Amino acid sequence: MRIKKYDFDYGRRALLEKTAKGISTAGVLAPLWPLIGNTADITKAYPDELLSIEALTKGRIKPGDVITADNVDVVKDMLDPIAFQQVKTMGRRINIIDSTKDATKLFPHKYMQATLKNKGRAKLDDAGNVFTDTGEPWIGGNPFPEPRNGNEAMSNLTLSWGRHTYSQYAIPDWDIGPDGEVAYQYSFVWSELNVTARPDGQVWQGKKDLLRLQSVWFTAPQDAAGSSFLNTWYYDQRKFPDLYGYLPAFKRVRQFPTNQRFEPLVPGITLFLSDAWAAGDPMLTWGNYKIVERKPFLGAIGGINWRGGYDDNWGHTAHGGPKGQTFWESWFELVPEVIVLEAEPVGYPRAPVSKKRIWIDARNGMFVAYITFDRRGEIWKSFEPAFAQYANDKAVLKDADGNPDWSWVYVMSHDIQSNRMSRFYNGKQCAGGFKTRFAEDGEDVYNKYLTVQAIARLGSA
Repeated sequence: MRIKKYDFDYGRRALLEKTAKGISTAGVLAPLWPLIGNTADITKAYPDELLSIEALTKGRIKPGDVITADNVDVVKDMLDPIAFQQVKTMGRRINIIDSTKDATKLFPHKYMQATLKNKGRAKLDDAGNVFTDTGEPWIGGNPFPEPRNGNEAMSNLTLSWGRHTYSQYAIPDWDIGPDGEVAYQYSFVWSELNVTARPDGQVWQGKKDLLRLQSVWFTAPQDAAGSSFLNTWYYDQRKFPDLYGYLPAFKRVRQFPTNQRFEPLVPGITLFLSDAWAAGDPMLTWGNYKIVERKPFLGAIGGINWRGGYDDNWGHTAHGGPKGQTFWESWFELVPEVIVLEAEPVGYPRAPVSKKRIWIDARNGMFVAYITFDRRGEIWKSFEPAFAQYANDKAVLKDADGNPDWSWVYVMSHDIQSNRMSRFYNGKQCAGGFKTRFAEDGEDVYNKYLTVQAIARLGSA
């Protein structure tokens, strides 16, 4: 017989106490990161009820169960408020699976190794930018695997969105109206090249003043194909990115104003540039960061969420809503510890957003839920991601070193006020023949996808 050393709900109380005391070390029973460095097994860092949804809910919810309107109240405090309403009143269901206990499944391999190698070397300067202990731009991995404050937690999200040197996502998108019908359908490609803060520790072409180059171009339908945008991010997070767009109707490139970050890229879509990775704006154009809570939470992070082997294009199935096509089928698991972070858009006087709240997995520093509030302080939008190691019981996608790769697999961007949903996934390929990949593969991606000339060429092709 196993004698429990800790009473039920010890883990929750310990996380509340950590928040109150400002303790930054991830883990409850033991510091998490030494365990990750030694064996990648997180089980010794948390008590049973933070690793088992069945234990935490006293048997009311267990792996294999489905969260519906009938039982969602049991886990209400472990979902963001929009996800709760989706299940409670809109017909969404959420499948429950076992918690991930092997930390290697929560990162791209090179990014995790860079985090371990460089742990302890990151510093925030007087302005709030991240530099190494020798004054250089960040050299890869999470700069603050155990963030002591909101600025450090946000740095982990901002400096390397996709956690690869280069990422290119082929994205099919559906935009669902409040009547449950598909109002718009798009295909687009999202490309991002980290210049600094790369997992390989290099600075691309020596450009230390830049953080990343990012572009997006639409490939379908015909009336939207060719719309393309380019973001050039500076390393100094006080500076606004240079934003350029090519609109086929005008057959020219134009520079957009900064507040364009809070508007749809194309008609009908609820995705804003500001939403990307819950960190779509330079982190010092937002402020008043504060960690408001640490708690267990439910998030879509397990390998089954990647549909390789189940679908030729890694596609997802939809359900719920008025016409049975509003929400992606998803598999959630218990995350033992999330950091709940809030911030305000201090650099955008006319921003339609007054605040954002982000739930961040303390194990890998990546967000598992994100909502924004309008200027009145009312809940406005959610931006729900699913992440996964690209390996399941049917298929595996490996990186150049033979390790299973890792990335996002779907997003649901829900404007709860208008009840409009944009749901899209990271597909194997999309219209136009573009494919998802996580490396440059010897191609000159900069000149092909990440310059003003490139987006004009992509737009007019």
